[in-house]
Amino acid sequence: MKKLVLTIILTALVAALAACGGEKSTEKSDDDKNLHFGATAGPYSDMLKKAIQPGLEEKGYTVKITEFSDYIQPNISLDSGDIDANLFQNITYLENFEKENNMELSELIIVPTAPLGIYSNKYKSLEEIEDGSTITIPNDPVNAARTLYVLEDAGLVKMDEEIDQLTASEKDITENPKNLVIQPVEAGQLPRSVEGSDLAAVPGNFAIAANMDLLEALALEDMPDRFRNVVAVKTENVEKQFAKDIMEVIESEQFLEVIESEFKGFGKPAWMEK
Repeated sequence: MKKLVLTIILTALVAALAACGGEKSTEKSDDDKNLHFGATAGPYSDMLKKAIQPGLEEKGYTVKITEFSDYIQPNISLDSGDIDANLFQNITYLENFEKENNMELSELIIVPTAPLGIYSNKYKSLEEIEDGSTITIPNDPVNAARTLYVLEDAGLVKMDEEIDQLTASEKDITENPKNLVIQPVEAGQLPRSVEGSDLAAVPGNFAIAANMDLLEALALEDMPDRFRNVVAVKTENVEKQFAKDIMEVIESEQFLEVIESEFKGFGKPAWMEK
């Protein structure tokens, strides 16, 4: 009897451990029609709801969207399998994050992205900018570098040609004909800084969150694709049917129509311009 009881207990333990091991698998089966997306609150959560979710529902999916308040949890949740895909980050951030955190996450497709812009309540055009004007720019390295190259494209500064565009800083300015005074500011404060400075460089997501009109910028970033946001999934799921269906929805005419009507000023990735 004791041997029988012991055998039953061991069998139950093995079954329980096997079940636990099964729960850790985050690979999604092709017949699973439940899709859980993550996004930061704001324009990309709106893009999911307005431009992506309807198309997926037409394909028979039940779509759930969770909004995050930071740029860390969406990838942690993706890696753990709590969500199936996310939309909030650019390729550069994704690659750095997965490398630093030993994750296997992959870009699925690039989407239209709100560009960084140069805004002013004082000037109506670039030509009006006066000598010695102040400009607030993001204080984080990636967005600061983006800003400097927007200023270069606008003819306001020249940058050292030998510098990597991802790591450029104000120290790499070789010409500043209008003697712009550059003031680094925390990115979330940049929309407010429009009131207290001559010019402000505001990333698109912060501009939209502050109800700023992208089309009112004196200059908008001609954004390289590496700075545009992507839908990301776990690498093991890239070839799954749900991933293919997400791509098909984003590549559809229906998606394009929503972008052009609801997301004016968003820069399109290269694949959409072909």
